[in-house]
Amino acid sequence: MKCLIAEDDLLSRRILKQLLSSEGDCDIAVNGQEAIDSFALAHESKRPYEVIFMDIMMPVLDGMDALRNIRGLEKMMEIPSQLAVKVIMTTALDDPRTVIKSFNECGADAYIVKPVSKQKLIKELRALKLIT
Repeated sequence: MKCLIAEDDLLSRRILKQLLSSEGDCDIAVNGQEAIDSFALAHESKRPYEVIFMDIMMPVLDGMDALRNIRGLEKMMEIPSQLAVKVIMTTALDDPRTVIKSFNECGADAYIVKPVSKQKLIKELRALKLIT
């Protein structure tokens, strides 16, 4: 599984990368703009991401705006919805409005409240049929 971790916090990036190391290859983006650029580059090189772990609060461009941009790029590239990248939003905010906005307005596939545990991660990856 090829994944992108879009996270500005060093410790959170390390934890996610360590938890995902047995599941596949992970690239890192430290802000929303880098996540968009990484997504586009992965498609250009014909090695798209299967999943993106997107922090909501990041510098330069936040996770929700980055996700909107990624979904827009998918439409421009005419990527069928069943082949769209799965996006799991990660945040320290356990705010119902943020959760609803992530799904309804941005196109998130899942949502994990930090701290991220191996159990939470595996549960979401299985629910999205990225692992068995």
